[in-house]
Amino acid sequence: MSKPSIPSGTRDFGSDTVRKRYHIFNTIRSVFEAYGFQPLETPAMENLDTLMGKYGEEGDKLIFKILNNGLADPKNRDKAAMAFSEKILNGLSSKDITERALRYDLTIPFARYVAMNHHQLTMPYKRYQMQPVWRADRPQKGRYREFYQCDADVVGSVSLLNEVELAAIYASVFQRLGIPVEIRVNSRKLLAALAEACGGSDKMTDITVAIDKLDKIGIDKVKEEILQRGLTEAQWEKIAQFLQVSAGEQSPVVSNTDKLAAIGRLLGDSDQAKKGLAELQFVLDHDAPASLVLDFTLARGLNYYTGIIFEVRAVGVQMGSIGGGGRYDDLTGLFGVPNIPGVGISFGVDRIYDVMEELKLFPAEVEVGTEVLFFNLGAAESKAAFRLAQKLRAAGIRAELFHENSKFDKQFKYAEKKGIPYIIILGSEELATQTVKLRDLARGVQVVVPASVLSGVQPAGGFADFVKPLFA
Repeated sequence: MSKPSIPSGTRDFGSDTVRKRYHIFNTIRSVFEAYGFQPLETPAMENLDTLMGKYGEEGDKLIFKILNNGLADPKNRDKAAMAFSEKILNGLSSKDITERALRYDLTIPFARYVAMNHHQLTMPYKRYQMQPVWRADRPQKGRYREFYQCDADVVGSVSLLNEVELAAIYASVFQRLGIPVEIRVNSRKLLAALAEACGGSDKMTDITVAIDKLDKIGIDKVKEEILQRGLTEAQWEKIAQFLQVSAGEQSPVVSNTDKLAAIGRLLGDSDQAKKGLAELQFVLDHDAPASLVLDFTLARGLNYYTGIIFEVRAVGVQMGSIGGGGRYDDLTGLFGVPNIPGVGISFGVDRIYDVMEELKLFPAEVEVGTEVLFFNLGAAESKAAFRLAQKLRAAGIRAELFHENSKFDKQFKYAEKKGIPYIIILGSEELATQTVKLRDLARGVQVVVPASVLSGVQPAGGFADFVKPLFA
């Protein structure tokens, strides 16, 4: 019998990890809700034709396809299996093999949802979604095959105030989590203008796919790929000048305003360039976060972006992007419902978790599960302890009663291993005097207090705040 295992690129999460992840989820959710976004969930799998062709050449390769099992009717299992075998022998069409796939991101399923329900939605429709996605990528640090995304999108509005708010959401979330970040921003319109300067809009995909790999493969390899895609040395020189304006780095010398001016000089009177520069200037003029950096090397290699694009990177950590998104003015047109503009951002929770672990940013209280353990010292004693534990639970305190009458040493070790900070001892003596012994395990101090004191715990605040005066 083989040892139990899980698929490469996936992970189990123990209680300590889950609590930390909830801290991230709850922080992001609270900011989303503060800006008026509403929750949405979509299925883990989508029809294959919903996903294919929406993520560009590289993205399509990473879609997890689901094999048709051919056994839909249990009563005809053998007959269905034989029919499937005959199809294999006689040659399969793609639909014979697979018609569904695991979702690659949350944006395309959201666009599909809007296309199906747009008549019922109040526009502009602001939704957030926090669910896992799957990619058939090669697992490595910060890159998994199953991971969570947390998205916020606005559809039904072309206003750039949406971009302003999304930048503010990024800044607020990462400030609350304590992560120093750069919120990099660019406009796909500037990339379109660059493509025009290099011979035409048909060059844009070739240019953006290559530029999007700059951080991974370096400038020399980007040049090599650009030339392999049929562009000339002269065209590459134009692209190189464009990339050198910011080089993806925040500079204390070159301001965002100076970068805009430099790109304006480089791309001249192009209408696309003027529109892109105006978009970026609008965002900068609306109390842009200090962490927002114009980065003209930012391409976001997904084909559906049309305007401003975002990418967030943690400062001082070797990690890929921990957030990204942008404007997509006709994404629902892919599903036969044109003219519903949209813009959205995404948080990469798994990478955010890794960054916070590396920088030791999780608050100590996040790791605390049970706040107080009642010792079990007999039938009558445990019955009284249970009543007190119920009062604490009703006040929002996380309390446990040890599961059996055991030696003190065993119950102490249980509390220590679980990191429970306080214990309450209620034995026969305490039962007779209607008191309890309250012990702070970290400090090794103990006090005797009336059992009725525990009835005074208020729903607001934690157990530590409540008992602090009792040890004074």
